[in-house]
Amino acid sequence: MNVNLGAVSLDDVRTAHKTLSGVARMTALEGSRYLSSLVGAPVHLKCENLQRTGSFKLRGGYVRIAGLSDAERAVGVVAASAGNHAQGVALAASLLGVRATVFMPVGAPLPKVAATREYGAEVRLHGQVVDETLRAAQEYARSTGAVFIHPFDHPDVVAGQGTVGLEILEQCPEVRTIVVGIGGGGLAAGIAVAVKSLRPDVRIVGVQAEGAAAYPPSIAAGHPVSIDAPVTMADGIKVGRPGDVPFEIVNGLVDEVRTVSEDALASALLLCLERAKMVIEPAGASPVAALLTDPKGFEGPVVAVLSGGNVDPLLMQRILTHGMAAAGRYLSLRLRLVDRPGALALLLGVLSKVDANVLDVRHMRTEARLGLIEAEVELHLETKGPEHCAKVSRALSAAGYAVID
Repeated sequence: MNVNLGAVSLDDVRTAHKTLSGVARMTALEGSRYLSSLVGAPVHLKCENLQRTGSFKLRGGYVRIAGLSDAERAVGVVAASAGNHAQGVALAASLLGVRATVFMPVGAPLPKVAATREYGAEVRLHGQVVDETLRAAQEYARSTGAVFIHPFDHPDVVAGQGTVGLEILEQCPEVRTIVVGIGGGGLAAGIAVAVKSLRPDVRIVGVQAEGAAAYPPSIAAGHPVSIDAPVTMADGIKVGRPGDVPFEIVNGLVDEVRTVSEDALASALLLCLERAKMVIEPAGASPVAALLTDPKGFEGPVVAVLSGGNVDPLLMQRILTHGMAAAGRYLSLRLRLVDRPGALALLLGVLSKVDANVLDVRHMRTEARLGLIEAEVELHLETKGPEHCAKVSRALSAAGYAVID
């Protein structure tokens, strides 16, 4: 069955696959023993974080630019992005010999700005948020004639991203469920066209961050709906309005769209790093977050698409700390004790006996709320999970310490 919903068909995806031959890698499909045990069926990870430029975005960007006329190529292309799309367009344009200008927010992570430049694009920093950057890029396109390369709202882009679906069917022909993150919808739409055309029995589940979930209200309304000020750590899927082209496809072919919390995203990123040895950005971890949130809600074999791995090191540090806390492996507490010589050493001795790793200690003696012989201690501990946290709390209580917060 050649599904042709809207502007993209299976033939378009197959043509895109030929266009990408020798350009985009067929990324690995890795089994996850831990997730398989949770789900009760085989779970595989489609590692687009290992794609060239670190995400799937090269696929759609290259197909879009490759389809331009000679006259359009001569004038160049322009894009706006905080990261993945910027790098994908930069490399695609370089490979095709096309001049690329990429607008990025002023606060874009420095590694992503540097990588975009190294792939051959001229980078212009403009605006504090992506919407401002997008407007600047579109104005540049109008004033110069450069072709604007949209990150998701174009048939060629959707077809290019759909090649991920063809690869999944080739690598895991027994797949029953594909789980994929959704921002604007280009990747999910492309996968849906490819997979539903060849295997209509395969269930496709999209995942959005709770604070940036524009698809559920859009699907309910039957047309794209904008949400105000989307908020999530997952920049790759922080999109306030679905694209017109991908929305029609997602609305017709994607079986379900779920949302996940920030805690789930952080826990998923930590799990991918520790168990799968994969560096993943929060958007790329969203399918894993959905599996962790409802492990029995997916028929296996399951393929979870890790869409990208371009995460800023400073953000990674914060997310890992948050993920450890969400997983019950990071405990912060404040308690009061009698301020006398050796009191802090006694407290640390209690923690040592229960094998709690002390990461940070703040000892306060001069706060106005304290009595003359009182002190407060703020502790940050690394623990082994929720049960260990409870054990630490019981040990402190048994030793006579009252936890304030």
